Amino acid sequence: MRTILKFSLVIAVLLLVVNVNAQEKPLTFGVKAGINLSNMTEDLKGDAKVGFNVGVTLDYALPSDLYLLTGLDYSLEGTKEGDSKINLSYLKLPVHIGYKFQVAENTKLVLHAGPYVAYAVSGKYKAGAISIDAFNKDIEDALGFKYNRFDFGVGLGVGAEFNKIVVGLGYDLGLSNLINVKNSATVEDITGISNPSGKNMNAYLTVGYKF
Repeated sequence: MRTILKFSLVIAVLLLVVNVNAQEKPLTFGVKAGINLSNMTEDLKGDAKVGFNVGVTLDYALPSDLYLLTGLDYSLEGTKEGDSKINLSYLKLPVHIGYKFQVAENTKLVLHAGPYVAYAVSGKYKAGAISIDAFNKDIEDALGFKYNRFDFGVGLGVGAEFNKIVVGLGYDLGLSNLINVKNSATVEDITGISNPSGKNMNAYLTVGYKF
């Protein structure tokens, strides 16, 4: 709950800052939803898993057709292998710089890139009929490790704005190790690796609306 409040506070501060100069630097809000195709790197790498994302967007106009693109997303990510699956539900805060090209009347091409921070509000490790919370002591006892809630990384994307309708395609690459080893002997007995590591990677397609 504290982390969710921190995310909300960050958004509130952003809104306060941009509203000071709202008339000089237009601010645009929006909503979006879409699908994810996620996986993990290194020792956690499995098969890509389909998920979804929903969120609110905020575009803040900068000089020379540049924009600060941010907002708050709820994103279901993870990986799967055989009958095992990792589901991680994130609140994500991207902070991208974008450039918008006017390519036709009421049509713009958008290119953007930048960092993101994320916090997993929930997570499950599933193997057959077994389902374990990814962050509590149960998974630590069973596997010798648990997953880290915090993630950060970099992302890039391309989109098209058709007046108020927006279509976007993007990719996020995590830079934070998701594995928090608590008992290396147990981990090695199960996986054959004493100190496994893995990071998020997620491709997404979204459709949105600008107000």
